[in-house]
Amino acid sequence: MEIEVKTYDELTKRELYELLRLRSAVFVVEQDCVYPDIDGKDERALHILGWEDDILVAYARCFKASDYFDEAAIGRVLVRENYRKFGYGHQITKAAIKAIKTKYKADKIKISAQTYLVIFYESHGFKTIGDRYLEDGIPHIAMVKAL
Repeated sequence: MEIEVKTYDELTKRELYELLRLRSAVFVVEQDCVYPDIDGKDERALHILGWEDDILVAYARCFKASDYFDEAAIGRVLVRENYRKFGYGHQITKAAIKAIKTKYKADKIKISAQTYLVIFYESHGFKTIGDRYLEDGIPHIAMVKAL
């Protein structure tokens, strides 16, 4: 998988279309969750794009501290369904962490993780904080990682 890191202004129209289409396929259709994915935050985000043979197969977006949480943040982490067996979720997560270290010089990252992915994020050094909560009808928990 080839990974690119781009600001909103660096995205081509095709890249923006593909990332919005993939986010909709995973978070709205696959998870059967109607929520406002286009939330006005993409313009402030770094976009981590994972490509395989010109197909967007993995994605995440990152924020500097105070643009989403008080800490730097990673969100919208996903892998296209038929590519999940290749470990791309780990690759895109590592790339997002690296982008935050490089671009934002942050000392901590916070995420709002779907609870079924806690073990996945723990494998990347995140630790749960606080209580579980519902976000768009899906169980989540806050997690942080010191850098």
